[in-house]
Amino acid sequence: MYRLGLDVGGTNTDAALIDEDLKVFHTVKVPTTKDVESGIIDAIAKVVRESKVDSSDIKYAMLGTTHCTNAIVERKRLDKVGVIRVGRPATTAIPPFTDWPKDIREKIEVASIIVSGGYEFDGRLIAELDKEEVYKFCREISGKAESIAISGVYAPVNKEQEEIVAAWVREELGDIPISLSHAIGSIGLLERENATILNAALMTTGQTVINGFSKALSSLNIEAEMFFSQNDGTLMNAAYAERYPILTMGCGPTNSIRGSAHLTGLDNAIVLDVGGTTSDIGVLSKGFPRESSLAVTIGGVNTNFRMPDILSIGLGGGTRILGNNEKITVGPESVGYEITKKALIFGGDVLTTSDIVTRLGYAFEDRAEQVEHLSTEFCEKVNEQMTEMLEDAIDQMKTSSKEAPLILSGGGSIIVSKSLKGVSEVIMPEHYGAANAIGAALGQVSGDVERIYSLDKMNREEAITDAKNLATYEALKAGADEKTISIISIEDIPLAYLPGNALLIRVKAVGDLQYSSESVII
Repeated sequence: MYRLGLDVGGTNTDAALIDEDLKVFHTVKVPTTKDVESGIIDAIAKVVRESKVDSSDIKYAMLGTTHCTNAIVERKRLDKVGVIRVGRPATTAIPPFTDWPKDIREKIEVASIIVSGGYEFDGRLIAELDKEEVYKFCREISGKAESIAISGVYAPVNKEQEEIVAAWVREELGDIPISLSHAIGSIGLLERENATILNAALMTTGQTVINGFSKALSSLNIEAEMFFSQNDGTLMNAAYAERYPILTMGCGPTNSIRGSAHLTGLDNAIVLDVGGTTSDIGVLSKGFPRESSLAVTIGGVNTNFRMPDILSIGLGGGTRILGNNEKITVGPESVGYEITKKALIFGGDVLTTSDIVTRLGYAFEDRAEQVEHLSTEFCEKVNEQMTEMLEDAIDQMKTSSKEAPLILSGGGSIIVSKSLKGVSEVIMPEHYGAANAIGAALGQVSGDVERIYSLDKMNREEAITDAKNLATYEALKAGADEKTISIISIEDIPLAYLPGNALLIRVKAVGDLQYSSESVII
């Protein structure tokens, strides 16, 4: 029984086959195509053909994709959204879409309303719902909105009003896609509302990704259950991905981090993923990517849903080098996917980082004659500057002065020095070039919860137990096998600025894949 992992990047689409013991069986790399789908088909066909694996033995297929990220960045393929905030009179001072870039707001917004309702931090009622308010708004946007976003004050603490409003919307508008904020973001209302609106806008794009992947597998006679990479380094099944397409955003770097952990056996390290244009640096903590503690801006919109803590710098295998011995400029311009046409080692006329390391004897020995004319002294100075850029970036990501191991991934890793300050060892594992596809195929499923509890009503242990149960339930919905679920992180933070002895609790649960898990979705 095999798992098929795919990761679609801007330059290449990688595919990896992993056996039932989670050992890497075969990996391939093909150019990403403009329509994406044909590139996925090419990668699957190539990895099956070269590995000689019977397609009927592939039982799971996992995809990491940038479709949703690209849709928001490019302002394309976005649904028109009607927005309902449950929070009048408490939140009327700042309406939905506040501080959004004008161009993306024009692409998404149909109309928005703040209706009566909302809860206090401990789940106590602020105001009752008004059914007629919701009905009237639905009649106004009927035929205009393609998707609905609903967010309520402290909905992650008490989701009841959001679910009631969703039921009323369906009574008026029928089977329209609805995104509920309690399942997407954390406590802060405005950022959570923004993430929910973006999720609602991505419904059609998410469905296109799912259908395209299914079509690609069917065309090659692969009857495998589909899963999709989330941005916390775990997976979700097709039904879950259909409801929460925004959770695929940022999954590329997390797949590289998870894949690097698997290839090296390390649970704690720094991971450097070097592509053609940028280097992405992340931190592996207890086997999973460290999450960002800052608000995340996506396409100019502030959100607060989970994202990996990643630092990107303009240094890759195709980065351009300008200047002479007196003044050297490294990037940020890059030849990108045209490296095989424009770099000196491939017969082009643009000096790149790959040319530098080839002249120094670190890579492409068979192409060394193409760069013999370069000065060794100049190349060493460039290499020193490249190394300093990486050392500075790594230092920014560390939380301790202690040296830590560095795992390399991505095809551009040839430009990285084998000795870096602040790094105990530089590790380049086998299959490092396809670490992202390997990470996609690994196959664990997670559930997260973030809630505020009032310890006037229960003690700390009872609150933590409740949060654990909620996180376990979310993992089950995403497709985890109940027998394998374990709690991998618990945070509890006293909130002195709130009354009632308040405690913020965050819990993450992780489990192995459950076959035919879509039946678990509720």
